[in-house]
Amino acid sequence: MEMSGSREVPADVETTWRALNDPEVLKACIPGCETIERVSDNEFRVTMTSRVGPVSARFNGRIVLSDVVAQKSYTLTFDGQGGAAGFAKGETRVTLVAQDSNTRIEYTAKAQVGGKLAQIGSRLVDGAAAKVADDFFARFVEHVAAARGIEIPPPPAKAYPFIGSMPVRLGLAAAILVAMLLYWWLQR
Repeated sequence: MEMSGSREVPADVETTWRALNDPEVLKACIPGCETIERVSDNEFRVTMTSRVGPVSARFNGRIVLSDVVAQKSYTLTFDGQGGAAGFAKGETRVTLVAQDSNTRIEYTAKAQVGGKLAQIGSRLVDGAAAKVADDFFARFVEHVAAARGIEIPPPPAKAYPFIGSMPVRLGLAAAILVAMLLYWWLQR
């Protein structure tokens, strides 16, 4: 699985770089992260819990930074064991680009899973990985903004917010089912 994306951070490159290398900031921003401990300048020990479809696992692993160009880029490699659930490993290339007083983080990530995680299907795994990445960068931007006293506006409201309620969704599903059955019956 491979994905890429970018995020705008409301801070200069130096502040963004420092935050990306701070274990406490990473712990606060990585979804499901229980502990993160710096082992050396370029290595962290991590414990995190993750759920992909029906499989939930607690991963013990490590993050290693390589190809480090201070305040510009690095490659982050993750390797974790989740016991009976299997393993996860991946690599993310992170690049920081100055944009006026802000920073754009560009990233490309590759991930691989094995064991039970690999058996549940690549669509679920890809979706879960994309969600973790998106959640991490959203939390990271919020964290940096809050530390600088900047308020991030909430995401725009959905055009049809009433669709989010359970009774409305069930009603819509029933109406669609009835329409499909009626169409099938008329085609006979």
